Amino acid sequence: MTPRTRASAAVLAAAIAVLTAAGCGITPTGPTPAGAPASGIQQPGTEARRVQLYFAGPYGLRAVNRPTDRPLSPQQALDLLLEGPTPAERERGLITRVPPMAGQLTATTTEGAVDLYVPRTVSSGDLDVTAVAQLACTAAHAQVPGDRPASQVDIRIHENLAPSQTPWTVRCGPNGTVTPVTA
Repeated sequence: MTPRTRASAAVLAAAIAVLTAAGCGITPTGPTPAGAPASGIQQPGTEARRVQLYFAGPYGLRAVNRPTDRPLSPQQALDLLLEGPTPAERERGLITRVPPMAGQLTATTTEGAVDLYVPRTVSSGDLDVTAVAQLACTAAHAQVPGDRPASQVDIRIHENLAPSQTPWTVRCGPNGTVTPVTA
């Protein structure tokens, strides 16, 4: 071995020793608090129940599953929607575009359909398209008689709470998109 080769080998050995001693840069630590314990595992013999609410997010409408003790009717689900997102949901960037209308918004069900009476109008700008999608998709994903999939539930919108006015019908599609139903 030449002196130059020995010097290179010594430098390489020293570099390996330094890297081995340094490890990956993680120093030993004790337990670190990381929040609440894991949850979401269903207890044996119980049935998990959830209601799906729709809120607006930075990338469109987003479904949020909230635990419930029983299946909820469209009216009950909409009442929860009107309360707005929880603090954790707000931290994820979720908001509601539904204006305050607690006690005025009503939903009744028939076989495979929901009649939604809103105290606002879309054409005047009182109720925007995102709010309509939030209401329609939340109602469609609640317990509606007829056991139809949510995408096949007719949501009949009655503007200004007018039962005599001809409603317009929409359905909730994939990813919270709302499409009109034509006869």
